Amino acid sequence: MTVNLLEHDLESLAVFCQQLGEKRFRAVQLFRWIHQKGAQQFDDMSDLAKSLRGKLTGVAHISPLDVISQHISADGTIKWLFDVGGGNAVETVFIPEDDRGTLCVSSQAGCAVGCRFCSTGHQGFSRNLTTGEIVAQLWYAEHFLRKHLKQEERVISNVVMMGMGEPLQNYTALVPALRVMLDDHGYGLSRRRVTVSTSGVVPMIDRLALDCPVALAVSLHAPNDVLRDKLVPLNMKYPLHELLDACTRYLVHAPRDFITFEYCMLDGVNDRDEHAQELVQLVRSRSQGAAWCKFNLIPFNPFPASGLKRSTQERVLKFAKILSDSGITTTVRKTRGDDIDAACGQLAGDVVDRTQVMVRMARRRDSVATPAVNQSIAKVEQ
Repeated sequence: MTVNLLEHDLESLAVFCQQLGEKRFRAVQLFRWIHQKGAQQFDDMSDLAKSLRGKLTGVAHISPLDVISQHISADGTIKWLFDVGGGNAVETVFIPEDDRGTLCVSSQAGCAVGCRFCSTGHQGFSRNLTTGEIVAQLWYAEHFLRKHLKQEERVISNVVMMGMGEPLQNYTALVPALRVMLDDHGYGLSRRRVTVSTSGVVPMIDRLALDCPVALAVSLHAPNDVLRDKLVPLNMKYPLHELLDACTRYLVHAPRDFITFEYCMLDGVNDRDEHAQELVQLVRSRSQGAAWCKFNLIPFNPFPASGLKRSTQERVLKFAKILSDSGITTTVRKTRGDDIDAACGQLAGDVVDRTQVMVRMARRRDSVATPAVNQSIAKVEQ
C-alpha cells in the first residue's frame, strides 16, 4: 500500500525520503510542491530528480479528500462537506474578512463531548481524523480559493480548529497537522494566527503548551461548575479551577498574551447580569487580574434538539458591557453563514442524512463536475 504524503509533516517526510536513499533537501522540495503549489502528480514536480519521481510513483501518492458538496453563503462564507469514508463526512468553512481569510477546520467526524448547545455533539462521535485528513481540508481550501479568486498569493491567513470535534481528544493527529500549517515550507502561518479551540481537556492543554504552542481558545459557556456541568459535560472531569489553572500555565508558552474564552449566549440560561458578574470574579481570581483573557460572546444558533433559545441582542450587549466595564476585553461574534448552516455550532451533518447524501453522490460522482460552494463561522483573531 502506498503512503499518502499529506499525512507527513516536514520532519517525518524527511525520514521517509531518507528511507528512499534521498537527502533532506529533497523532502523540502517535495513538501513545497505539495503544500505551496498544490501539486498532486509527481511528474509535475519539475525540479525533482527523475529517479526520485520514479521512486515516489511506486510508494507514495497525494490524495485530498473527496468533496461531497460546496456552498456559498450570501455573505461570502464557503462551506465544504468532505467524504472521509465509512459513511462519515466532515465540514470545513472559509470566512473572508477585509483583513484576513479564516479557515475553520474539523478534527473529528462527530464529537464525543456532547455540549448541549452544539448540533455537532448531538450527532454523536464516529472517529478521529488522521493528520492527512486534517491537513487535506486546508490543502483543498487554499488551492481551490486561489483559483476561485484568481489569486496567486496565499488566501488563508488564519486557521481555527473549531470545526467538528474536540481537537485535543485527537492530539496525536493534531500536532503534526499544526506543524504543517506553521512550517515556512508549508503554509507559513504564524502561531498567533493558528488557534486550537478546546472544551477543556486539561492534560492536553499542558502538552500542547510544550509540543506546539499556538493561540488557545477555551469553550467556557458558564461561570460556575454547577451550570457548566450541564452545558459542557467534560467539566465533570475537569472542573473550572483545574481548567483555569491550565490556562494560566499555558500563557507562559502561548504566542499571545491572553487566552480567548468563548461564551455561547443562551436565553435565560447563562446570560443574566449575575452570570456576567460571576465571570468577572472568576477571571479576577487569577493572579494576572483581568487582562490575561479575552471573551468572545457567541450568539447561539438554534437547532430543534437543543431546546434552547438565542439571547436577545439587547441582553448580549448588556452582558458584554458588564465584562468590558470590569476591564475584560470583550467582543461579540458576528454570525456568518447562517443561510448554509455554517455558523458556529451548526456543523452537524446528521450521520444518517450524511450517509444518504454520500451514497447518492457516489453513484454520480464520476459524472459530476466540481461542486458548488458554502461558508461559515466567526471571528476569533485580529
